[in-house]
Amino acid sequence: MVNEEFISQLSLQIGLTALIAYMGCIVYDLAKESKAGRFGTFVMFGALGLGVFGFMIKGILNHLLSP
Repeated sequence: MVNEEFISQLSLQIGLTALIAYMGCIVYDLAKESKAGRFGTFVMFGALGLGVFGFMIKGILNHLLSP
């Protein structure tokens, strides 16, 4: 059965995925316009990836540590 909690969880997952993809497009555009090169682009995407990874780890830890 579809309830409010299911819809909220699904919309959160879809919204966050879309936001991360949009941020990836922004980082790509910034790297291209600034002529960052391969290493600079790698560093920019690495920083974005670490932020996303940290957010995922936070969610996993909250799930594991909640009573």
